[in-house]
Amino acid sequence: MTPAQIKLKRTDAILQELIPEAIAQLADARLHELDVIEVRCAKGRSDAKVYLDPHDYTDAERNAFLKLLKNARPIIEDYCLKDQGWFRCPKLAFVFDDHFEKTQQIEALFKQIESEKNDES
Repeated sequence: MTPAQIKLKRTDAILQELIPEAIAQLADARLHELDVIEVRCAKGRSDAKVYLDPHDYTDAERNAFLKLLKNARPIIEDYCLKDQGWFRCPKLAFVFDDHFEKTQQIEALFKQIESEKNDES
């Protein structure tokens, strides 16, 4: 692993700790229930995607959360800047992580195929 990659991973880890702290400081209590799964910074550390746990939220609830987070983004970035003493904070983009749902769907399909094969035998 190169020193640049190590620095990028360190920034990811720091942001993954700081963002939930910053969200907990916000006045809007609806945002306090969100869980940060992962943070991935771009190569130049100018942008970062924040992956959130989708729980069982509807699309309307997800859109409402994303709108609230978009409005709170400058406050969260400022919190990270002040805590770490950075010159510049990555621009945060919040996304609900649907990876687990897709994995479960694929596993369900495999089980269905397996049961159909067993029924044919």
